[in-house]
Amino acid sequence: MPAPTALLQPAPAPDNVAPPAPQADDDELLVDMHEASTQANAAAPPPPPAEDTTDMAIDEEGRPKFAPGKDIDPIRRSETRKIPIPPNRMSALKANWTKMYARLPTLPVRMNVKERRVELRSSKHTASNEALQMGADFVSAFAMGFDIDDAIALLRLDSLYIQSFDIKDVRQTLGPDALSRAIGRIAGKDGKTKFAIENATKTRIVLAGSRVHILGAFENIGMARESIVSLVLGSQPGKVYNNLRIIASRLKERF
Repeated sequence: MPAPTALLQPAPAPDNVAPPAPQADDDELLVDMHEASTQANAAAPPPPPAEDTTDMAIDEEGRPKFAPGKDIDPIRRSETRKIPIPPNRMSALKANWTKMYARLPTLPVRMNVKERRVELRSSKHTASNEALQMGADFVSAFAMGFDIDDAIALLRLDSLYIQSFDIKDVRQTLGPDALSRAIGRIAGKDGKTKFAIENATKTRIVLAGSRVHILGAFENIGMARESIVSLVLGSQPGKVYNNLRIIASRLKERF
């Protein structure tokens, strides 16, 4: 044990200790970090371009080419038609209801006996937007007094129309007796005059009181109405027959 008054000797340093590295200045360290980041960015590969999610194509002239549009069925709203039936046609409607109902398979139809009318409504099974209107015209033609077979022709042919007019509109000074005579002149004895006009002009005529309903093509309706107006104004039936023969011959030459 050394004496307490002896000088303390420093501990011997180990032989394998590496000398401390020289400290660099802060400025040099910042410059080195900036250069290192620049070199790292230059060495890194560029990011891949973002994928275009749109399907737009461009033609040779640089104009966009769009995909063709898709056919989408429009939203069809439920529509209703209510056709009043005269009291004198209710019995005929009940007798021919089965035949009428079979001609409208895509339209919900019902007969309202209490209110004396026929109600039609469109549904998702309706073939087209015009089917409801064609069904309403079919029922209206039957309600006017046309035969069921003549009314069915409205469903089959698009070139048929119905035109109605009042005899009083042709001659407003007709009294009760003159009106009856005018109706009799149009019908003729046993309906011969009416049948002659129908056969010559290829139309169907219904006399409902002072109302006259004509079913046929547009030009044929005009010829039939001209003959009826001539009879109302007082023309002789023989003259009207001669005009009908001329009309019939022209129609045969045309068709």
